[in-house]
Amino acid sequence: MAPSGDAPDDRLRVLVVTAGHSFEAEPFFAMFDADDRISWEGAEQPQAMALFGADKVGSWDAIVMYDMPGITFVDGESVLIDPPEDFQRRFLAMLDAGQGFVFLHHAMSAWPSWPAYADVIGARFHYTPGELHGRRWPDSGYHFDVTHHVWLTEPDHPICRGVEDGFELTDELYMVPVLEDNLTPLLRTDAPMTSDHFYSAALAIKKRYNDRCGWTHPPASPLLGWVKTAGRSPVAYLQPGHGPTAYANPNYRRLVANAIRWAASPAAHQWARVAG
Repeated sequence: MAPSGDAPDDRLRVLVVTAGHSFEAEPFFAMFDADDRISWEGAEQPQAMALFGADKVGSWDAIVMYDMPGITFVDGESVLIDPPEDFQRRFLAMLDAGQGFVFLHHAMSAWPSWPAYADVIGARFHYTPGELHGRRWPDSGYHFDVTHHVWLTEPDHPICRGVEDGFELTDELYMVPVLEDNLTPLLRTDAPMTSDHFYSAALAIKKRYNDRCGWTHPPASPLLGWVKTAGRSPVAYLQPGHGPTAYANPNYRRLVANAIRWAASPAAHQWARVAG
């Protein structure tokens, strides 16, 4: 990742945090290798928790979260793990100090026992029935390999620039509660967001894959991507990104690259300071 020769390296410094959910590493990291405007490094959970804190702001221009700590699966059941209190303090202090973040796909499932984390991202995937903002929710829905169209709701936003409006994508879709009052929508799907088109996450944990027997979920938001603030930090979330088909899609790659640059930009940080 070092620059060649004596030329200054003006690439954005990006931290990519993973672990806690399986993924195909080589094609995933290839997205970042292909972006010659960033210099990235990886970190895995739980060791990555040590990299968060107000004193770490400025170490990276943007942090990409593709991790899922805080939950494990034992004998067909979900076991929730509370984040260490010290990490909670340091993470919130980092947000208050102003750090650009991009959350991808299953990162919305992280730390399900910590209510503040869903507020940071703007949604939560429930592997088991749970509460969010005082409302009880069933376990969330998933559906692999759905071919659908992604539409831009804010085509002039920097994250959407150069992205085809109405591009086709084959990827996993989620059925989750989205905190729509506290975010700016960027992307939506044309796929039907009703429980008869999804499968139960809790049943999948029991190895009953692609099963919805006895499971229902309220109709879900069609939103696939948004921006919001957390503390004084700009935050972007993109729901696509399960596997190689998404990683290789040029429009998805452009969204990820744009989100990184937006989260690192002075304009996004100024917006977060004012809006937050």
